[in-house]
This record gives sequence, structure tokens and C-alpha cells, in this order.
Amino acid sequence: MDRRNFLKVVAGATVIAVSPSLIRGNLYAADGTLFNAYEKTQLVDAAGKPIKASQLEKEVTYIFNYPYASTPCMLINLPKPTGKDVELSSENGEKYVWKSGVGKDRTIVSYVAICTHQMTHPTPNDSFIGYVPTTKKTMAYEKSGIIVCSSHLSAFDAGAGAKVLGGAATQPLNAVVLEHAADDTLWAVGILGSDKFQDYFKSFRPELKEFYNGPAEAKKLVSISAKTVKLTEFSKEIIQY
Repeated sequence: MDRRNFLKVVAGATVIAVSPSLIRGNLYAADGTLFNAYEKTQLVDAAGKPIKASQLEKEVTYIFNYPYASTPCMLINLPKPTGKDVELSSENGEKYVWKSGVGKDRTIVSYVAICTHQMTHPTPNDSFIGYVPTTKKTMAYEKSGIIVCSSHLSAFDAGAGAKVLGGAATQPLNAVVLEHAADDTLWAVGILGSDKFQDYFKSFRPELKEFYNGPAEAKKLVSISAKTVKLTEFSKEIIQY
């Protein structure tokens, strides 16, 4: 397929938008912007049945591991449609575009659940990061309906590509690029944003051994399907301020 069919240059060639399932490997824009395409992977429940977009509960944090066996990602069905073509910037000033949520009402989003500040993330023992429903309050920001890392109160806009709203984080959460199929199933196809996975692997080697039988198993790429459960089922304790 011709490159022009899946890459659209926006705003004077400084920002790109990508149709992710059509490419493999690394795609760099002229300014260094990076998109990583991984194996197209279907989101399934604990019983192995496909997750249907229309069946996701509103404002509940779901967790699945992607693109590696040990890298947790969050899936959220927001209460209202997301923004569209949101321009974001990494801590190095690299510009990129987050297209929008998916699903019938454009309310379903997914982000890597590893905080870009100090890589706080959900584990089977506990989680300090997750979505704060609009019915609850948070110390991290004046409004709820956002993603909060309670380690240092970084706040991210769930409906706008997880851009930083406040706190110590200096760049958005990485976005998981989703495809919503005609049969209402959901598929992860890539990661958008500045890649911190190798830093994560280096920082949490003891954890990788405890939960994933060591670095080799932890670094295996996910393919075919990814088990998706509620955060309350993934972590024994949820800490949210």
C-alpha cells in the first residue's frame, strides 16, 4: 500500500496522524515523532471470549497486558465522546496526534498504565494509577473523570490522549491504538507516544521475576489475544487520592 494512503500530514508537516494497522515497525516523522506498531491483538475476557465494546461498563478501569506480557494497559469507556485529532507533545518536544476514542459513540480509550513520571503501574498486589469517575473527587485536579497517578498526583486527560493536566509528569501516557471491528470487538494494534518500555524493564527487574518468571518471559510480545479484567480484579488493593 502506498505510504500516502495511511499517513496524513497535518499543520505544515509538523504533526502526523496514522492509520496504525496498515504498518509494521517504527514510523518516524521528520521531527522524530514515533509510532510503534505491534501484533494486532484481540481483547478477550477471563474466559477467553471477545470483549464487546457495547458491553463495557462506563467509567470502569479495565486492565490488559500489551504489547509485552508484563506491560499493563488500561481500557476505559468514558461517559462522553472524546476529543478528536488532539495534538500532543513528548517531554522532548516531539509532536504527534492522538486521533480519538473508538466505539459507536467514540467513548472508548486505552492507555499504557505506566505513569510517565516514575513509571508507577498496577501490579497484582496494588495499583496507584487508574481512572477517577466523574462521581468521585481527586486531590490531583479540580475535576474528576480523569486518570490519576496517586504516587505523586499526576493527572491526565482521559478524553484527550492522556495529556498532562497537572502534577509531576512531563508528557502524556502512551496511548494504545485500538481498532473497533464491525462485529463490535476491540483490537490493540500499536502504541503512540514516547517509548519508555525499556526503562520500565530495567527499573522493575525484581518485580518481573516475581510476577512474570523473569525478564525473558516479561518481555515476550503479546499476540492473538489479551485477557482483559477490571482493575479491581487485577490488583488486590486500589489506592486513589
